[in-house]
Amino acid sequence: MPATATPPVVVVPVGRDDEALDACLAALDRATAPGTPVWLADDAQAGPRGYAIIERWIASTSLRADYTRRQRSVGEVAHLDEVLSACGDVDVAVLAPDAVPAPGWLSRLVAGLASDGAIATATPWSNAGEAAAWPRIGEIDPVPVDLERLARAAAKMPALHPELPAAVTHAVLVRGAARRRAGGLDASSYGSWYAALIDLSLRLSGLGWRNVLCDTAFVARNSEGMPLDGDMDALAARWPDWHPRLANYLMQDPLRASRTQLSALFESIGPPEPQRDLFV
Repeated sequence: MPATATPPVVVVPVGRDDEALDACLAALDRATAPGTPVWLADDAQAGPRGYAIIERWIASTSLRADYTRRQRSVGEVAHLDEVLSACGDVDVAVLAPDAVPAPGWLSRLVAGLASDGAIATATPWSNAGEAAAWPRIGEIDPVPVDLERLARAAAKMPALHPELPAAVTHAVLVRGAARRRAGGLDASSYGSWYAALIDLSLRLSGLGWRNVLCDTAFVARNSEGMPLDGDMDALAARWPDWHPRLANYLMQDPLRASRTQLSALFESIGPPEPQRDLFV
């Protein structure tokens, strides 16, 4: 029998917003296949209420969940680099702790990565996804009311996997072997996952890997990721063409046709097939 591929690990860097974390974990449970390994990685951020939410969720989830907490914070990037390094060559989906994944999000990211060995990062659509934003590029729209319907519309999109300037922080599946070859995250230069992910994406691109949009998956979020003080200066010093490149991408909007197609599918898609599971 052929060897079974190692499933990706979903990493959720635990934050301080208890309500957002509660909503994220509930959506993760609904939208992800049972038994999927999940690592809640806490850099000494969660308070008593957050810990209670995590404890209750782990006791009830169908996912294979683990929780770790540092006694003292080492910083967002350093902590996440530790977590990713511990995963070795296993592919890792980093999900923002205030994100709301739509059904099927992970399986479609996995299919995207498997479709081309040159893909290092796959990022889904998001209402707050910068270059991967829907329905308008570079804008923050409200979280879609009917994520299940939107997920069914996205599933009907052609899986073209177009290039992105860089992966985006609402959710990204990172190929473990590519990350290790690129040297992991640069915790000495950047304080935020937002900037460190851009830097990692650009290093991966320089090594011949691709950073793509997974046009069949969607993960919602209330806000975009943000850099910390000094991060953008550090990016500009290392990658002088980054800001002009991103600005040109946003102005040219090469994903306009795909964005329009997803909107049309969302408007026209019908209800789910009744009792479909009984007839598989």
